[in-house]
Amino acid sequence: MIAARVAPTLLALAFLASGPRDASAQWVEAPGKGWLALAIYHQDTREHFGTAGELRSFFAEGHAVTTSSFLTTAFGLVRGVDVWTQLSFSRLRYDDIVGRRESVGFGDARVWVRVAPLAWLKASLPFAIRGGTKVPLGDFDVDAEIIPLGDGQRDWELMAELGHSFWPRSLYLSGWAGYRWREENTESRKDFGNEFFYFVQLGGRAGRIGYRLAMDGWDGASGVTEGIPIPSFQRELVQVQPSLLYDIGPGALELGARFALRGRSLPAGTALMAQYFSRWEPF
Repeated sequence: MIAARVAPTLLALAFLASGPRDASAQWVEAPGKGWLALAIYHQDTREHFGTAGELRSFFAEGHAVTTSSFLTTAFGLVRGVDVWTQLSFSRLRYDDIVGRRESVGFGDARVWVRVAPLAWLKASLPFAIRGGTKVPLGDFDVDAEIIPLGDGQRDWELMAELGHSFWPRSLYLSGWAGYRWREENTESRKDFGNEFFYFVQLGGRAGRIGYRLAMDGWDGASGVTEGIPIPSFQRELVQVQPSLLYDIGPGALELGARFALRGRSLPAGTALMAQYFSRWEPF
């Protein structure tokens, strides 16, 4: 069923834009210091991008509703090295003329290690290399009537990060680009195509109010099912997210919206987001 194919991609869309959106988060954390961000995304859509990139309505009056939350943390281990973790929890719903399917629970977990090699040379350029993996949590049911909370397989990714502050002006530019290797789901016998992904943001502050304009996306290779290439598994996405931030308590609350500009084999439409970002020193 289309619900089982569409809903996990909604999680992927939210994950791609989740996490820290503050200039300070682009620098590797000092030992014993870090940050945490709790983000919530909500998307209600009846449209998707077809295999050729055309905008289409879901088959049989389909209607996808996704609410996903992501808790992302970073913590400095030693000089020039920090570790990131991310947990997710989602409510996925898909309706069509056949009926309603719904899943609620924890999604996949992710962990990365980030290294700033230039820091050991005492260079000030905020350049880092980050590598990590996605760990599938829970059972993956190969059932057309069940919406899985993940793709049921492991990913590996490597990316390069770069940032720049226009100090003394309250303006920054940062981003990353990387490659994701996707393992085969042995239960469904689906081998997802590897993906190139990227993210770039421009932002600044005016007193307690911050602003940000981000663009991100990915371009995937064609996937394989039971040894047969399936063009519909070849995914592509370009999206833009403007947002405003306001200092509250020890951190900042961010509100924004994400707009899908172009895509292929992915849901279309607008997602609303809210995130709270705060620095922390647990020790």
